[in-house]
Amino acid sequence: MTSTRPPGIAAALGEWRQEPGPLARTLATAVRDAVIDGRLPPGSRLPSERALAAALGISRGTVVTALAALRDTGWLRTRHGSGSVLRLPPAVTERTAPWSTDHGDGIDLTRAVPAAPHHAYLAASRRAVERSASLLVDGAEPDAGLPQLRELLADRYTREGLPTRPDQILVTAGARAALTLLADHLHDRGRPVLMESPTYQGVLAVLRRRRARLATVPVGADGWDLAHLARTLATARPALAFLTPDFHNPTGALMSPDQRRLVAEAATAHDLTVIADETLRDLDLRTPPGPVPHLAGRGVVSVGSASKLVWGGLRVGWLRTDAARIRELLLNPLQARLSPPPLEQLIACELLADPADLLHERRERLRAQRDHLAGLLDGAGPWSFTLPAGGLTLWLRLHGTTAAALAGYAARHGLKLSPGPDFAADRTLTRHLRLPFTATPETLGRAAAVLTAPGAPGS
Repeated sequence: MTSTRPPGIAAALGEWRQEPGPLARTLATAVRDAVIDGRLPPGSRLPSERALAAALGISRGTVVTALAALRDTGWLRTRHGSGSVLRLPPAVTERTAPWSTDHGDGIDLTRAVPAAPHHAYLAASRRAVERSASLLVDGAEPDAGLPQLRELLADRYTREGLPTRPDQILVTAGARAALTLLADHLHDRGRPVLMESPTYQGVLAVLRRRRARLATVPVGADGWDLAHLARTLATARPALAFLTPDFHNPTGALMSPDQRRLVAEAATAHDLTVIADETLRDLDLRTPPGPVPHLAGRGVVSVGSASKLVWGGLRVGWLRTDAARIRELLLNPLQARLSPPPLEQLIACELLADPADLLHERRERLRAQRDHLAGLLDGAGPWSFTLPAGGLTLWLRLHGTTAAALAGYAARHGLKLSPGPDFAADRTLTRHLRLPFTATPETLGRAAAVLTAPGAPGS
């Protein structure tokens, strides 16, 4: 535990006295923000009340009031004879959405990303550091990934019904890194890439960067239009397809076993490589969660990530394909730049080795927040939606207004949203809107209040 010296805390708090409001409240907010920003590390011991007052040039009474507010909200722990120690309260460490979602400029629901499982992640980091000594005797050149992580992932696929060897796994710095590497390796400029509409914004960015021609297949809450898919395969003759069969982003649709079989057969018949994005696979919110078969076949490459189950800051993803293709990908100069650091791979090993408790807690919270948001919105505005079986978002179909109008209105009232065209290769879907339910129930309530207020478009 470190002690914060009086001059040090004054510098860490910055120009806090220039903020409006009572001094005690402003001081408490400044201390809280300094902890979040890392300027005052959790676990630091504060100076005495008298020393802190002298350092900040304020009365001791103001300090007492500010510290009491921090203590009441969980940011400070005081023990008689031991002083006061800064900490992160459960309201911060037990969230399923990043703190910045609702503690910045309004409410930001443009990102469907979960916060880290705070305590589990810190514990895994400590264990990983303890195991890292053997890494330090090696050169740690980028390769296919740590053997223990590749073995763990291969075993996971095998237990889920898709037999896999470690040499069929390539570890990358997140799912987008895997997609970038695969696009570089597989994209045929003479043939289009088949995309879902809507689809994940990140893959659109990757393919637009490569100036790829895009063909689309519609996806709704009830699934994929396979008749449209068959026609597109016959007429456009794509060489590469990107699909999200597991709790599709943003619709939440889950591809049925029969649909998976038909897609795999079509890929074989049309010499099509299918990249199956499985990053949302673990977020099954059904009660109880059911079996989810992998989209598998000779032309299927699976892409996974720790970003949704664990945290986007853990830049560890992977792809599963045949061993020959893994060897080819390792020869691509881009692969070295898209490889995660060894310590992050060790942390991933710790968290993914036995994720049952982590998975149960995350599913429970997300299910409750999904149902809470759905209850607030159902019949309350100019929209309709299907409750998704999993994932992180509601996909709203708007009636009597457009996504641009509703998102623009929301932005003027401090709520940032992602309209449907952001998820369409051709900028259509103008009457759709994505709403993540990762935020706290209180924040979801504030967001719903903006959307359902008198005067909102379509109301």
